[in-house]
Amino acid sequence: MVSRRNFMKNLSAIGLGAVALPHSMMGFSTASKEDKLKLGIIGVGLRGTEHLRNLLLREDIEVLAICDIDSNRLKIADELIQKAGRKPVRSFGSDELDYRNLLNMDELDAVIIATPWSWHVPMSVDAMRAKKYTGVEVSAATTLEGCWELVNTHLETGTHLMILENVNYRRDVLAVLNMVKKGIFGELVHFRCGYQHDLREVKFNNGKQPYGGGVEFGENALSEAKWRTAYSVNQNADVYPTHGLGPVAVMADINRGNRFLSVSSYATKAIGLHNHILDVGGPEHPNAKVKFKQGDVITSTIRTARDETIIVTHDCNLPRPYSLGFRVQGANGIWEVDGNRIYIQGESPEHRWEDASSILERYDHPLWKKYGELATGSGHGGMDFFVLNAFVEAARRRVAPPLDVYDAAAWSALTPLSERSIAQGGAPQDFPDFTKGSWESRPTLNWLSDRY
Repeated sequence: MVSRRNFMKNLSAIGLGAVALPHSMMGFSTASKEDKLKLGIIGVGLRGTEHLRNLLLREDIEVLAICDIDSNRLKIADELIQKAGRKPVRSFGSDELDYRNLLNMDELDAVIIATPWSWHVPMSVDAMRAKKYTGVEVSAATTLEGCWELVNTHLETGTHLMILENVNYRRDVLAVLNMVKKGIFGELVHFRCGYQHDLREVKFNNGKQPYGGGVEFGENALSEAKWRTAYSVNQNADVYPTHGLGPVAVMADINRGNRFLSVSSYATKAIGLHNHILDVGGPEHPNAKVKFKQGDVITSTIRTARDETIIVTHDCNLPRPYSLGFRVQGANGIWEVDGNRIYIQGESPEHRWEDASSILERYDHPLWKKYGELATGSGHGGMDFFVLNAFVEAARRRVAPPLDVYDAAAWSALTPLSERSIAQGGAPQDFPDFTKGSWESRPTLNWLSDRY
């Protein structure tokens, strides 16, 4: 068995190419080792460090700079770089705006932004203005103004931005996308998706364990609990929509022949985080007095220009198993991720679900067939390998990425629109057309090419 590190070295020599990239990007890379992509990473917390680990396996990448205001995270990143036998890199983090000095490095080609959500728009805008090919973690923006700022900056500067939505590259998701594009489900009618993940031990972290161990958040906490929990206190909205919405948006050709038209959202009562504090910290704990604004379950129904509906669920504050809740339904069949079940008219037993495993294996995406085993160690079951590779290949060619700025804006816009709809008792909210009319003529990407 070839080691993953040796595989990546060999891969870099010939270029993996990109899954789901425009036709001009298909095929093997012609980049030489002397023509490495020079990259900076802004934010080396848990997510940024995972990106760094994967990048250090590639011989066609040269990480030149890292930035984080937490000196301990910079130290961890430096140790990884040293262990990988790479040259020392420049470190930034003297204050919250020191990332701009990283962006001023003329030798940098591209940057990856993996910081708290509130920084995604200003950092992405500054990166595009600095002519750095930009990859931003999810969600890309939290306000409609921020979504428009990303799109308009791209149009003004010509610099590309890719939203680094790894779930678009999950093995079952790509297999179902394969089936969708081959017409197995027939004309599409309905989707369900979401982010259903018990994050109580992520939102409260006092450092006794990697996650959890207390009920602290804000300045008294560590990692995501420093900032993420504040959204549950202050905002009644689907604050994290893209893991579910991104994959079904691609299946529905959103921004490429179809678009989101409107959304109606509702929120339940908010009791989950309060109950968790009482259970772990007791009624006398100061955080037991905190009033959480975000409903425990938020449900949004989107209508598309092709008259499909998409139900998106945010459910992160209650005890539950993890699920993204995918359902894809068309005129000829249906797939549901929960229960791993499928029904194809004329193929499945009449009116009966069947296990989806063999069918998904039959329609396994060509990329996973070739590289699935070696990608598994990259994080999140291999998804991180593929989304990062797509970014690298697009950045090296300086062409539009598969998940572009219009996708970043449309998917992220669900957050402010759901907040507004909930505040208005579920009243429908119109989605902006971030493509400014070009969605009707933008070509659908060839997601199924076997040339990598």
